[in-house]
Amino acid sequence: MHPIINNIQKTFEEKFKEKPLIIRAPGRVNLIGEHTDYNDGFVLPAAINKAIYLGVSARRDDQIELVALDLNESYTGNTGNIEKNDQHWTLYILGVVEQLQKAGLKVGGFNCVFSGDIPLGAGLSSSAALECGVAFSLNELFSLGLDKVTMVKMAQCAENEFVGVKCGIMDQFASMMGKKDAVIQLDCRSLDYSYNPIEMDGIDIVLFDSGVSHSLASSEYNTRRQQCEQGVKLIQKKYPEVNSLRDATQEMLDELVKAQDPLVYRRCRYVVQENKRLLEGCEDLKKGDVAAFGQKMFATHEGLSKNYEVSCPELDFLIDCVKEQPAVLGARMMGGGFGGCTINLVRKEAIPDLISEVSAKYEAKTGKRPKVYVAETEAGVGVVAQPQTVTAH
Repeated sequence: MHPIINNIQKTFEEKFKEKPLIIRAPGRVNLIGEHTDYNDGFVLPAAINKAIYLGVSARRDDQIELVALDLNESYTGNTGNIEKNDQHWTLYILGVVEQLQKAGLKVGGFNCVFSGDIPLGAGLSSSAALECGVAFSLNELFSLGLDKVTMVKMAQCAENEFVGVKCGIMDQFASMMGKKDAVIQLDCRSLDYSYNPIEMDGIDIVLFDSGVSHSLASSEYNTRRQQCEQGVKLIQKKYPEVNSLRDATQEMLDELVKAQDPLVYRRCRYVVQENKRLLEGCEDLKKGDVAAFGQKMFATHEGLSKNYEVSCPELDFLIDCVKEQPAVLGARMMGGGFGGCTINLVRKEAIPDLISEVSAKYEAKTGKRPKVYVAETEAGVGVVAQPQTVTAH
């Protein structure tokens, strides 16, 4: 049995004297298409083999009992009184309960013990995994009859409204809808999606964690969103049919935004270019041309660093370390920015040497050694074990 599941089950049985239903909710990587989701654009994420596991059971009363094993913290509340509190991790769970209640669904009291191996602050979306895991768990426990896409939307709304981060829908979508050996080409406006198989024979996804936490990410994230909306408003004066940067072209930006607001222009230009890169990159993947796809990842990093300005010196340094390495087909910073990981497509045989070389250079530069994760694509949220089969898992 997975040691995390074992630990959850043991804690759960000791505390609640019953066996839990166990749900797995994965983190995600995004190969290309960063900061495009809240601009109604396209993204290309995949669920990965790092996840949050939740042990859950329904209660006979309205009490909510939560245990965050990795933080060694617990919380007791009530479904009749969903309120914010100073234990930040609880907001991701309570926000989902609130969304279900807003939809007129009856959620009873429940117990939840959770733990995981998604590294926190690495930009692999542990928060979205937790939200999706909770939505899926409560749907199972209370037979709410929700489909996965509805749960994705509720998880996103929980983060937008209760946690207060105006994230797009990509992280939750990837966690819930992921598929092994595939990336999801997601249209964030229509939620139309298709699975593109990744034919990465001899290539792995390697993540170098800068060890810098996203202290600026939430506030700056909301600022970037406002700047994009500002650009759209400037374009709408002449082209009222443009509802988001998804509809905008480079020519429109040059004509209506560049002279008015150079900073907003740079932000918007990055997003317009990134959507174009993603669609062209999907064609590369369909042809099996991972090298051409990888070059677009490098271009994305350049745009995120220089135009969107959500990188940081440590992330830029990690990219500079691999730029000239023939075994690295593509690399960029990943996630909201201001820290977290770089994502690299690396030829398998070169991975040990690359890790050793980049780690040594990074340590010489920053004084700390980067954590490194080699990730594989994995399926989305699902049941790992039913209460009666937990011990046999």
